[in-house]
Amino acid sequence: MQMRKFDTTLYFITDSTGFDEEEFLFRTEEGLKGGATILQLREKDKTTREYITLAEKVHNITTKYKVPLIIDDRMDVALAMGAEGVHLGQSDMPIATARKIMGEDYIIGATTKTVPQALEAYEQGADYLG
Repeated sequence: MQMRKFDTTLYFITDSTGFDEEEFLFRTEEGLKGGATILQLREKDKTTREYITLAEKVHNITTKYKVPLIIDDRMDVALAMGAEGVHLGQSDMPIATARKIMGEDYIIGATTKTVPQALEAYEQGADYLG
């Protein structure tokens, strides 16, 4: 397995709920200015089109700060808009399947709640566990 280089020292998870887009993007950039080393865009209530549009705007900001953008749950959104990775939960696509589709250059994270889940995610090619 190839090792992808990224820094999870300050893993920033965002959610735009309750903010207009301008305020959300401002707060996102402030988090990056504050030293976030990786950013996960987590949007549970957006349509696919809305998620891609917002992700592209966030990606413009993360690129400026050379911080990888991770899309929560939605590999299709990550691939469509060019994010650096995806974070998958236990009810999402299996890590091994995502790795097969996305390839070795993408960061794939996994949510695990037990040691067996963590071992399985690692064996399937997860780059980090949450």
